[in-house]
Amino acid sequence: MNICVFCASSQHIDKKYIELAGHVGTELAKRGHTLVSGGATVSCMGAVTSAARAAGARTIGVIPQVLVDIEIADEESDELVVAADMRERKGLMDARSDAFLVLPGGIGTLEELFEIWTARVLGIHHRPLVVLDPWGLYDPLRKLMNHLYDEGFTRPETFDAISWTTTVEEAFAHLEARTHPVRPSVAELGESAG
Repeated sequence: MNICVFCASSQHIDKKYIELAGHVGTELAKRGHTLVSGGATVSCMGAVTSAARAAGARTIGVIPQVLVDIEIADEESDELVVAADMRERKGLMDARSDAFLVLPGGIGTLEELFEIWTARVLGIHHRPLVVLDPWGLYDPLRKLMNHLYDEGFTRPETFDAISWTTTVEEAFAHLEARTHPVRPSVAELGESAG
């Protein structure tokens, strides 16, 4: 399976996030999958790619020309695709992927998450979408999504389209089973936040 991993490129984050990305890359390779990534060598993106490749996985990097120009492209990728811009990059990553795994990240990661999530809710694709969030970074987002549902802005399918996980093994189990849980209860969200 070609698994697209969306994750941080920020240099100013806790080392635990970079270690998590490395663990994901190693597990992906161990399970025989191919990595599709943003094609850069920095932060979590670099860690997931380096670990996947070191453990024997094939890696496909997709990077816009502007980032190649500032010399952060992963030239060691088995396949490095240079996109014209960020929009083309996302489209190419989407087209090359059988499943999507979202790690902790910032606004770029959230943009990627929401685009794939929206497309799945609309039935544009039926590929697995899994979030790996061991430390509850996305708990406020989950609460917001429940609030949007309560206010009538989202449908139940919104929650069926995504799996929220807390361990690497659980995340890959969801990716490989291609199953998705239903909307979490407010009580479950309160427990994970605490």
